[in-house]
Amino acid sequence: MLKRESLRLSTVAVLVANACISFQAHAADAITTDKVNVVGTTPLPSLGLPLEQVPAGIQLITGPQLKKQRSVTIADYLQNNIAGVNVNDTQNNPFQPDVSFRGYSASPLLGTPQGLSVYVDGVRVNEPFGDVVSWDLIPVNAIANTSLIPGSNPLFGLNTLGGALSIQTKSGRDNQGAAVEASVGSWGRKTGSVEYGGVSEDGSVDFFITANSFREDGWRDYSPTDVRQVFAKVGWQNETTKLDLSYTGADNDMIGNGLTPSEMLRTLGRDTILTRPDQTRNTLSFLNLTGSHWFNDDVMLSGNVYYRQSRTRTLNGDGNDDVDDNNYLADCSTAGSDYDEACAGALNRSRARKDSYGFNTQLSFNQDWLNKKNQFIVGFGYDQSKTRFSQESELGNLTDSRGVTGIGEEGENEVSLTGRTKTYSVFATDTVSLTDVWHLTLSARYNHTRVENTDHLISSGDESLSGDHSFNRINPAIGLNFTPSKDWTFYGAYNEGSRAPTAIELGCANENVPCKLPNAMAGDPPLKQVVAKTYEAGLRGSLAENVGWTASAYRAQNYDDIQFIYANASNGMGYFDNVGKTRRLGLDTNLFGNAGQFNWNVGYSYIKATYESDFTLVNEVNTSKQVIGQDDSGADVDGIHVRKGNRLAGIPAHRLKFRGEYAITPKWSVGTNILMFSDQFSHGNENNKDQGEGAKLGGYTVVNLDTRYNFGNGWQLFAKAINIFDREYSSGGMIGESYFQANGLYDDGDDHRASLRAPGAPRAGWIGVRWEFGGPKNVASSN
Repeated sequence: MLKRESLRLSTVAVLVANACISFQAHAADAITTDKVNVVGTTPLPSLGLPLEQVPAGIQLITGPQLKKQRSVTIADYLQNNIAGVNVNDTQNNPFQPDVSFRGYSASPLLGTPQGLSVYVDGVRVNEPFGDVVSWDLIPVNAIANTSLIPGSNPLFGLNTLGGALSIQTKSGRDNQGAAVEASVGSWGRKTGSVEYGGVSEDGSVDFFITANSFREDGWRDYSPTDVRQVFAKVGWQNETTKLDLSYTGADNDMIGNGLTPSEMLRTLGRDTILTRPDQTRNTLSFLNLTGSHWFNDDVMLSGNVYYRQSRTRTLNGDGNDDVDDNNYLADCSTAGSDYDEACAGALNRSRARKDSYGFNTQLSFNQDWLNKKNQFIVGFGYDQSKTRFSQESELGNLTDSRGVTGIGEEGENEVSLTGRTKTYSVFATDTVSLTDVWHLTLSARYNHTRVENTDHLISSGDESLSGDHSFNRINPAIGLNFTPSKDWTFYGAYNEGSRAPTAIELGCANENVPCKLPNAMAGDPPLKQVVAKTYEAGLRGSLAENVGWTASAYRAQNYDDIQFIYANASNGMGYFDNVGKTRRLGLDTNLFGNAGQFNWNVGYSYIKATYESDFTLVNEVNTSKQVIGQDDSGADVDGIHVRKGNRLAGIPAHRLKFRGEYAITPKWSVGTNILMFSDQFSHGNENNKDQGEGAKLGGYTVVNLDTRYNFGNGWQLFAKAINIFDREYSSGGMIGESYFQANGLYDDGDDHRASLRAPGAPRAGWIGVRWEFGGPKNVASSN
């Protein structure tokens, strides 16, 4: 019986890919509506619910879809295909995207307000230090399928304010055989991967392993990247029990040269950078044991136990804000004792070791209640993490190419901090079919989180990072589905989610002692946890045999939202604070189908993301700035007043995406992605009143192409090209200040206003080959 159920769970990707909410995995597939589409409703494996009973517009991505488009990361696929997603490519590195879904972010950058949770095989992988998401630590070759769950669904725990991404990894049972793949192309990119999976003769044991390497010089100056990942899983099962033990490892060295003044981009080219280096090194060791046991046909126990250790080291070359321009020296190593005023550069180093472990378990009951079909799930989870963070600064000289060479003299902002986080969770969900067409879902989750910070340099006082904070909340959810026919589903839902402030936010929350992320922290006043309340209504259906569509409207409001507030536009220093309410109103739609050998999808989304509380920000460069107070010396402090209704920065209101794929012959197919985004406000223009350059970033359109040719016998040739019309655009920006002239030379005078931008990648292309062997022929030919 377990083998039968295991087969059902392992084919969820195929089933949901044919549902009305998803994109089609194969060009020749016809849309059908008479299949029983079963989807999971929690991060752990469960009995699953028929899709028509789920009060949410869940979207699912399959492994073959990722492979066809040669997505570098799962975030890359989301950007190219999911209507509600946009990427602010602040780091200009393919493995460090700042992903936004419905105006909520999942970003690797400390300081970005995080609002999406990311799970891998039931384990939340948002880093404990800042809830950031390291996309480079999720090997795309290991992904079997991914569910994107919208809204603040409490069943997906902390940080699920705007949505959750639930990733399931491959197993040897469903990926038998071997494959070798390699590609080369623009920017000196070279990639290679291997994978192998199989099942023992008696069918009780399966295994899967994959490893891949990615190297490139990068399209911007001084921006090489080297990513190495490995994933392995071994599984065992009998008639009632299934166990899987997996290991994920990574050793990555990435350069992410971020925002650059627009005047430098125009003068020196879009591949120029501001200062360097901007290096991030990530390593990962992640062990996860998952299991499930069937007591009978209707009762299932599932759970996991995990240990995850990630290490992050950063090296950032920056301008020294304390340099005395009148006493500026070409070589500050001869300055004697006045290094801080003589050195124009600084090397900021940080180290973070993050150890996380915990377990999650749940019982699923698929038993009638009062003669009505009913599914009940109850579960418990415990997660603990310890982060050891240190930071130091070294003064140095600026080179002609704006690199920093250290001279061995220490700067300021030394930090040594240990942050501990413990979270207990209890959750339950029940779906009852009131009639054959009405289905009611009730859910709730209780979270208790404790965050302890220990400052190893300053034990007490206003500047100490030490503190002990606790956060508790019960988050409820309710949903109702109406299914008048097999072709139509209507649903409405209300849900709440929350996220507790992290150690980095609590350690950088003093407006009088701002910090520079990710390098320095100071102060530890209390912050409130963020609570999101979301209303959503939607429908999905079929317009014809081969044409389907979906639509969902939502209203999501955050209470006590935490944002990083810049206190100084020239050096990026600031602090975290609760800014009151923010709101997202939006609409997501999809129209998809196929005609013969042509498969297509059109997705449009609209979002109005606004502040719903008044507050004041320090800002010296916004053209609408006003005097908002005085500092300790009595000097005037400039700032802006953000009012209710002002739009959030970095979120384009309109997004239109098209995916089309045509099978020219049974062996040769060609696909395209067309992405269109409207304009967006830049950071620093939160009051939407700045009139200078860079106050808004213009909208843009990007066209990508991909193609595959199957030679037979497992051999395939593929190619991919991005931005084929070489459109110049910027995906993100900030109004700030710069110490550099348009020609890139250091300005001996005062800093000046600058429109800092994240330029989009130019036209590029890659070609590669894949060989699959040793497995079932139908598996090899389908890829």
